[in-house]
Amino acid sequence: MSSDTTTPDCTASGAITEAHERFKPFVGTFHAKVTMWMGPGDPMVSTGTMTNTLDLGGRFLHQSYKGDATDGPFPNFEGRGYWGYNTVDNRYEGLWIDNACTFFQTEHGQVDDSGKVWTMLGSMTNPETGKPMQKRSIITLHDDNSHEMEMSFEFTPGEWRKAMHLTYARA
Repeated sequence: MSSDTTTPDCTASGAITEAHERFKPFVGTFHAKVTMWMGPGDPMVSTGTMTNTLDLGGRFLHQSYKGDATDGPFPNFEGRGYWGYNTVDNRYEGLWIDNACTFFQTEHGQVDDSGKVWTMLGSMTNPETGKPMQKRSIITLHDDNSHEMEMSFEFTPGEWRKAMHLTYARA
């Protein structure tokens, strides 16, 4: 904060860093395959397209997902997200919204030493019970043309259950 104002100086925190450069392999259009477990039995499988662009000078990755119209458990599924690196808190942060729910899903986390595996954690209210639960997403970059994400929920302490597995291949 400068000495003569009450407004913090954010100019340094807006710099593009190596952490932001890690978004570049995700830019483009990808065919998606979504496998979802909603209970016992076989998972549901659907397909769609994810289009990612850099936004606001490369500070954020903007994600736009469109499910195939009649495919899977949620016909005409659409979602939007942002993924960024917060230089103040030194962590990756994500935000996701879609037309299957009415709440924001937020996550934060780190990338491993390889620079290819992100572990993101968040919390949300379980829509069935109304109780809080933890969410974990692990994003793995295989190469510039493919990546995957596995999402799990912690329904009870220490018990993580895989809910979704998404694979992305460059279109």
